[in-house]
Amino acid sequence: MERYSSVFIAIFVLILRLAQAQNQTGFISVDCGLSPPESPYNAPQTGLTYASDAGLINSGKTGGIAKEFEPFVDKPALTLRYFPDGVRNCYNLNVTRDTNYLIKATFVYGNYDGLNVDPNFDLYFGPNLWTTVSSNDTMEEIIHVTKFNSLQICLVKTGISIPFINVLELRPLKKNVYATQSGSLKNLFRLYISNSSRRIRFPDDVYDRKWYPLFQNSWTQVTTNLNVNISTRYELPEGVMTTAATPLNANETLNITWTIEPPTTPFYSYIHFAELQSLRANDTREFNVTLDGDNTFGPYSPKPLKTETVQDLTPEQCSGGACLLQLVKTLQSTLPPLLNAIEAFTVIDFPQMETNEDEVAGIKNVQNTYVLNRISWQGDPCVPKQFLWDGLNCNNSDISTPPIISSLDLSSSGLTGVITQGIQNLTNLQYLDLSDNKLTGEIPKFLADIQSLLDINLSGNNLTGSVPLSLLQKKGLKLNVEGNPHLLCTDLCVSKGDVHKKKSITVPIIASIASIAVLIGALAIFFVLKKKTGSKVEGPPTSYVQASDGRSPRSAKPAIVTKNRRFTYSEVMIITNNFQRILGKGGFGIVYHGFVNGTEQVAVKILSHSSSQGYKQFKAEVELLLRVHHKNLVGLVGYCDEGENLALIYEYMANGDLKDHMSGTRNQFISNWGTRLKIVVESAQGLEYLHNGCKPPMVHRDVKTTNILLNEKFDAKLADFGLSRSFPIEGETHVSTVVVGTPGYLDPEYYRKNWLTEKSDVYSFGIVLLEIITNQHVIDHSREKPHIAEWVGEMLTKGDIRNIMDPSLNGDYDSTSVWKAVELAMCCLNSSSARRPTMSQVVFELNECLTCENSRGGAIRDIDSTSSLDVSLTFTTQVSPIAR
Repeated sequence: MERYSSVFIAIFVLILRLAQAQNQTGFISVDCGLSPPESPYNAPQTGLTYASDAGLINSGKTGGIAKEFEPFVDKPALTLRYFPDGVRNCYNLNVTRDTNYLIKATFVYGNYDGLNVDPNFDLYFGPNLWTTVSSNDTMEEIIHVTKFNSLQICLVKTGISIPFINVLELRPLKKNVYATQSGSLKNLFRLYISNSSRRIRFPDDVYDRKWYPLFQNSWTQVTTNLNVNISTRYELPEGVMTTAATPLNANETLNITWTIEPPTTPFYSYIHFAELQSLRANDTREFNVTLDGDNTFGPYSPKPLKTETVQDLTPEQCSGGACLLQLVKTLQSTLPPLLNAIEAFTVIDFPQMETNEDEVAGIKNVQNTYVLNRISWQGDPCVPKQFLWDGLNCNNSDISTPPIISSLDLSSSGLTGVITQGIQNLTNLQYLDLSDNKLTGEIPKFLADIQSLLDINLSGNNLTGSVPLSLLQKKGLKLNVEGNPHLLCTDLCVSKGDVHKKKSITVPIIASIASIAVLIGALAIFFVLKKKTGSKVEGPPTSYVQASDGRSPRSAKPAIVTKNRRFTYSEVMIITNNFQRILGKGGFGIVYHGFVNGTEQVAVKILSHSSSQGYKQFKAEVELLLRVHHKNLVGLVGYCDEGENLALIYEYMANGDLKDHMSGTRNQFISNWGTRLKIVVESAQGLEYLHNGCKPPMVHRDVKTTNILLNEKFDAKLADFGLSRSFPIEGETHVSTVVVGTPGYLDPEYYRKNWLTEKSDVYSFGIVLLEIITNQHVIDHSREKPHIAEWVGEMLTKGDIRNIMDPSLNGDYDSTSVWKAVELAMCCLNSSSARRPTMSQVVFELNECLTCENSRGGAIRDIDSTSSLDVSLTFTTQVSPIAR
């Protein structure tokens, strides 16, 4: 009876294990290109249930691999979806937030199109590049913790090759497996040690990991028919752990080698052990684990018929990307080392944050409501910028926060029905254009609740009812409802007689009679003063408020509007300790070192009475810096405007200006290409903020290396805004203005036409970029081509980057990064401003340069660094960690 009981228990355990193995809870198995009537089906090789991708993507065409390849391919990969139209095509998958997923994408070309063209296209994970597909038969795998309840896998066309995909698979893992310090894991290899040819996956592996056999002639196969305890958090297949190998020569090491590209890529390894042999009383199996000759773990003895995993706690790197893992027998050991299985993963970072989740939900609601099947409306709406959805503008200047949607233009898009409530999720929207559609119903009140909205165009629709009072009373809002014949307007909207004539309804700011009287009085004073002085009054009218201390502003020089951050001249003297320490001199005057509140270091610019900069530029800089704030713009601590004493008090930038460091006058030379790129990226971000983040946008007008300052950490910040001007908006293409700037950096088109646009800054920044690359003077009459742009252009015709690069860099740079930077600089210097990139595009391209450089040499080194960082490797087991 006892024997039957034991057999029953064994059968029950086997059934339970099989039931667990068949569990596909949370699995997503997509057969791309499968016809919906054939979906779902159970794959014969695994029993996994696969479904069609219909409903997961709105584009692409279906196909199948050529007949001659079918015998060599598993059923899910026989069909595929390919994408001849559009640049980016994306799958949208519903997942569980904060879940650790194993994600696999399979690509089998199989000459499906009869062209025999090798594939070459990019695979994106949301807004970030995952990998480039360039093989006829490959599977890409990552382990990633989801942040949202949706996941997007995108295929991007990069050349003549048409992107395609055969299978998409997602498998939820336990949270405590394959953990990293940061980033996700990209599969490098997953091997079990066996001389068989069998690949192991589901149902043997409950997570559907694919295990490939590995065996070498210098090894001896070790197997067991006994059960191996696999009850660890990694839940390895028993078929993986019941095989192992030892060296043929008991005194030899057991070696595993692999290579990593790029060589500096960090990786994690997971080594799995179980003793499979019955050891005699005097037998000992003990060994150390070394990587590239360094002891990383041990001495260690595998547990009899029990699985243990030795894993990296921190990422490791191998010299030159060539890795040698060795199991080395100890002196006390009588048996050779033993290995059952090993996995390795490189670290892959996805730095670009996805667009704000609520705003994505809002814009997809708009898309679904109006059935907008635009091929560009796939993937993340805002990022990367080159795939921005048509009709959208976004703000993603701060990479530490999710991008937000700032503008939505769906004019002439054939919209019908009412204005969808999904728009109210776009809480950062500044501009909304729904004009020239067939929208009906009333104007919703929720539009007034979007605090950021500045401009709404609802003209040319069939809206009814009346304009909500809350919209009409919203200050600063421009509202256009022309061409809605059945829309009623109150007195605040427009008079009834003008309802069909008024082209635009701007929400009025109701002024009191007293305000009108003040305005008339101010105009009268203005003309009297003009008549007395016989000259033109410079600057805004004198209706500006008085100075904050109650004194009247100087004649014909209006006081700065704000009261904040104003210092008296006596306070400036205390701050600078009676102007004791000079930091620098220029046409504006002298800059002194000082302290505010005795602790905060500041730089105090004292405007010379003979300065050409003048009060107008002083005032312009103060008012700009009081209303703009960005990590890459020098912050204004305060100012002094007292009689003839004018001072600007800035945050202290310990490392001075970029020009000094490029010339070496500070005895600290920037000889690192990565550091130079970091500086220009940050400078570009500051400039991009002025163009796109300010309302109204600003043009700096004096971008140059002396106006790029560096703090103690060599973070770059743009400075000197005295010449800045508001940038044209609302359809204007330029501002006509007197030409100002620095020779050599000045935009030739601006100089010829007196037309100022944001592209004038782009030209100047292009010159800065060439200075960073070449470390040459902007104008040098000893050269055959005195101007740096002409000189670089001539060098480029020779095609040798070494003629252009600063020789002090000693060739220590990624050539791809350098070429991209040079090409970008020359694009910025195009004679036609219309053909220059925007600063947003410049920021994107420079970040690409920086990524190329960092992938070559790891993180950017410190400014004085002469050696790379040491990264230690620590291992631990499932049972108890042993110190290294």
